[in-house]
Amino acid sequence: MTFGKRVRQLRHAKEWSLRDLAEKVAVGFTYLSRVENERLNFGDYPSDALIHRLADALEADEEELLILAKRIPEPVKKRVLQRPDAFRAFAGCDDQTLDKLMTQIGQSPVPRKGRKR
Repeated sequence: MTFGKRVRQLRHAKEWSLRDLAEKVAVGFTYLSRVENERLNFGDYPSDALIHRLADALEADEEELLILAKRIPEPVKKRVLQRPDAFRAFAGCDDQTLDKLMTQIGQSPVPRKGRKR
C-alpha cells in the first residue's frame, strides 16, 4: 500500500471529505488530493510535521504513515545508529529468516502479497 492510498483509506473510514481533513491538518484540499493520488513533485512531499498532524487527525499509527511515506521514524533511526551491525545483518536476511526472528521476539510477521504462509 502507498502513503496516499492509506491516507485515503483512513479518511474514508471517518467518512470525511478532502476538505474536512484539509481543514483539520491545516493544508489545502487540492494538496491533499495530490497526496492521495500520488501526484506530487519531489519538493511537495509531506513533511514529518504534516504526517504527524495526519496521524493525529485520522487516529492512525504515525510510524506506519512515516514508513509508507518512505521516512524513517526517529526511534528506528536512533536504534540503527546504536546497532548498525545488527541492522546490516537484518538487511541481508530473506523474508523467511526475518519472519522467524520476528516470531522469536513475540511479533507477528505481516503477510505479504504473493507469499505462501
